[in-house]
Amino acid sequence: MRRPLAASLIVLVALGAAACRQRPAGEGDGGALASDIASERPGEAVDVILVTIDTLRADSLGFSGNADVSTPVLDRLAAAGRVYTKAHAHNVVTLPSHVNILTGRYPYQHGVRDNSGFTVPESVPTLASVLKQAGYATGAFVGAYPLDARYGLGRGFDVYDDDYPRGSNPSEFVIAERRGDQVIAPALAWWRSQAGKPRFLWVHLYDPHASYDPPEPFKSRFAAKPYLGEVAATDSFLAPLLETVLEGKETPALVVVTSDHGEGLGDHGELTHGLFAYEATLHVPLVVWGPGVSPGRDDRPARHVDIVPTVLGRLGIDPPEELPGHSLLEAPPSEPEDSYFEALSTNLNRGWAPLRGVIRSGKKWIELPIPELYDLPADPGEKKNLADGERRTVAALRSALPEEAVWPPRKGNVSPEEERRLRSLGYSVGSGPAKTVYTPEDDPKNLIGIDLKLHQVVDLYSRSSYEEAARLAREVIAERPELAEAYEHAALSLRQLERHAEAVEVLRSGQGKVVADELLRRHLGLALSEAGQAAEAVEVLRPFAETGDPATLAALGIALSDAGRHAEGEQVLRKLLAQDGSDPKAHENLGIVLLRMSRAAEARDHLQKALALNDRLPIAWNTLGVALYQLQGPEAALGAWRKAYELDPRQYDALYNTGLVAASLGRRDEARSALAQFTRTAPPQRFEADIRKAQALLREIGG
Repeated sequence: MRRPLAASLIVLVALGAAACRQRPAGEGDGGALASDIASERPGEAVDVILVTIDTLRADSLGFSGNADVSTPVLDRLAAAGRVYTKAHAHNVVTLPSHVNILTGRYPYQHGVRDNSGFTVPESVPTLASVLKQAGYATGAFVGAYPLDARYGLGRGFDVYDDDYPRGSNPSEFVIAERRGDQVIAPALAWWRSQAGKPRFLWVHLYDPHASYDPPEPFKSRFAAKPYLGEVAATDSFLAPLLETVLEGKETPALVVVTSDHGEGLGDHGELTHGLFAYEATLHVPLVVWGPGVSPGRDDRPARHVDIVPTVLGRLGIDPPEELPGHSLLEAPPSEPEDSYFEALSTNLNRGWAPLRGVIRSGKKWIELPIPELYDLPADPGEKKNLADGERRTVAALRSALPEEAVWPPRKGNVSPEEERRLRSLGYSVGSGPAKTVYTPEDDPKNLIGIDLKLHQVVDLYSRSSYEEAARLAREVIAERPELAEAYEHAALSLRQLERHAEAVEVLRSGQGKVVADELLRRHLGLALSEAGQAAEAVEVLRPFAETGDPATLAALGIALSDAGRHAEGEQVLRKLLAQDGSDPKAHENLGIVLLRMSRAAEARDHLQKALALNDRLPIAWNTLGVALYQLQGPEAALGAWRKAYELDPRQYDALYNTGLVAASLGRRDEARSALAQFTRTAPPQRFEADIRKAQALLREIGG
């Protein structure tokens, strides 16, 4: 029997938000009185529901005037609640934006500036920790990897449910997520189980995030606009939860619905989000509904940092004094307040110019090497840059940028697993900026072509167009040789083409040039292991294993085994499982190593644990087939191998073994099918001798 192959780790994940844009009647100056907004005294133990919808544009909802979408549930909530038509986020990526929402602090105050390399400091209280201290039951149910508990938002929650599939499928390039109805079902069950006590529930739905693939009937109804299909599906998923409170079937609850950020959809050339901070991604919906909240549309400036003071104020709980926001259920401040925002992902990960800005009284300042100033009421599409003509406004807004935000901290350690998952979303991932002085050549506006090419590389890779993906990634390398992700994408594509030596050469060529040199070296270790240079892979990976990073430990364990050092590999992988017994890749890799050590029963047990955590791991199925063959015979093995190549047609070992075993059992049709597929698709440079044997067996059984 053939030994299972140690696969490259190539899968990832992704983000969140909801949006609204309406103009209130009779409140054009935003100067509503407190008595117009809150009609009951605060202080009673009202339940709280916070809903964040990932990547939801402000103009993508029925109640914001979009006639092309269907959002009856959210429209009903908005009609009975208070709609803040000028609400803004402070970040345009998921994790920091949610930290803003849940802490009431700006990103430079809590320290989380990007989707990777940062965690919420234990010293920073959250809405959950404050309400838990006040006697509330607290539950969170999130839809995707960017809000994984590892990033620290679980503190203060009795339950933090991030139960989406774990582990990676090397043939895919997708995020770990679950559909909205799979989030709402356990959230509603928890909500009902806590009846009789004050409750705080946070629900995060990820569905509108790219790639857009809504379920039926929304897929057919919105075939021309799949993003709106995802929005409509999300609205339907919310029905069981929101209709419960809207119809008075539950005790009174304060409901807040918003999004973390919007989606570019081509505005200003941005396909998704994270690059710019124009209104397409910065303007968000915000609706507050519940007892003591007067319905209406409110056009005062509203911010994510205002949500925590709004909730706590409604409950009669004093918010921390250092919070920059204020309750939106009270009279607005006499003086207009600034709304700070930033988009730092491409600075931290690609070394491009950092983007920061301020909105004040409808004027929006964007600090970049090519600065921008817009008058949002007069120019909501941000088409006319006023920076050259309004020098006094520019000086005032530039001086309003918080000094604490000028130079963000370097990122922390980013694991290969985080990197793969986030790359699948189109996010760049790196280890920190390489310079402190930026020119117009570093301005994201002048680099939109590079960003689009990187999106195209991911798309080509996802469609198995590896040759074209590698070619385009090399074009990017020639244009911007400091971009680590271009080298990594080229190498991943070459590895899928079985051109391992080329992949190693590409990665080595980037050393000393790229912003994220450490991540590039990790990729080099993986590529060396796959290329059969296991001893060198061990030397490259071992220094990074000292950080305890799970994905690096997993790669090192396999590299040690590939180098014939099975006992050391086992030790590393058991250390990894001691840290996190729910990591399916660790169980999978340990199963591979144990099988190589002729410990088939132990290997089977770990492989079955991996598949219990994520049943879409083709390498685990392939390896399990070998273990079952040794323990139980051919019948048990065939089912596992069949599953392996159904999930990934490039599981050539599984195809070959199926053909051999099925032929030995007299199952000629199954043997012919597997062997024919193997001889047709297996790469000759790796399987030349096996292809000849398969062809001979096909002639023998009449194939």
